Amino acid sequence: MSRIGKLPLSIPSGVQVLMDKNHVTVKGPKGELSRLVDPDILLEMNNGVITVSRPTDSKRHRALHGLYRALLANMVHGVSEGYTLQQELVGVGYRANANGQLLELALGYSHEIVMQIPKEVKLATETQKGKNPIITLSSHDKELLGQVAAKIRSLRAPEPYKGKGIRFVNEILRKKAGKSASKK
Repeated sequence: MSRIGKLPLSIPSGVQVLMDKNHVTVKGPKGELSRLVDPDILLEMNNGVITVSRPTDSKRHRALHGLYRALLANMVHGVSEGYTLQQELVGVGYRANANGQLLELALGYSHEIVMQIPKEVKLATETQKGKNPIITLSSHDKELLGQVAAKIRSLRAPEPYKGKGIRFVNEILRKKAGKSASKK
């Protein structure tokens, strides 16, 4: 049995879950999300608790069992509490500016990069003197939030020698040693 899939998923107050065959819609104070569930996976809701089960122990069903339970848990958590990611820009002259849903980045290239952020994601930037600029992204959709954060990071991924680039706050990077200073 899947360790993740067998866990019951309790629905917090203020969240509605509507299930129609293999289509699940979750509504809450932060927003609304919907997803198609594989028809082989069985969903049951009793007394505010969703249980996910699988018909057989085939490899495909075992994989989908935990996957859909985790996706449903992310949807419920997202519409009730939401998700937040923070990224910091490490490098001399790196800047970030939020202009509505436009993110303007200066990342050491010859031009500024302007990126359109989806309307489901809230964008904020913070710049303090002597500290790295921070981009804060928040949304009720964890999947979309991760995609947007990955796209921003890909514009200037952290390099392994000095650590310059865009990285997540509190991310630990493994740095490499540079060239040896002396040769004999």
